[in-house]
Amino acid sequence: MQKKIARLRRAKSTRAHIRELNVPRLSVLRTGQHLYAQLFTADGSKVLASASTVQADVREGLKSGKNADAAAKVGRMIAERAKAAGIEKVAFDRSGYRYHGRIKALADAAREGGLQF
Repeated sequence: MQKKIARLRRAKSTRAHIRELNVPRLSVLRTGQHLYAQLFTADGSKVLASASTVQADVREGLKSGKNADAAAKVGRMIAERAKAAGIEKVAFDRSGYRYHGRIKALADAAREGGLQF
């Protein structure tokens, strides 16, 4: 349980900094089986776009929802949906996770898709 508490503490400080920037926030949730990404308004009151490995259009063609390939596909989809919503510049909220592995793959794919962090 200590690991989760430490992650949430890191996430809290990151979100406080993002709130000061006043730009939309791209938040990531990583579970053992899936990866979720949501794009929130600057004040956090509304979800503008979302993508996850649970969605059928993201899942098709993937071997598993818990690897870097799946994370890259989620990153591409969230960038595409953000562009459709008219958003190009976001703050990346990694939710206290290390910038490594699936989180890094998602961020790199979102950048390639046209989002600016």
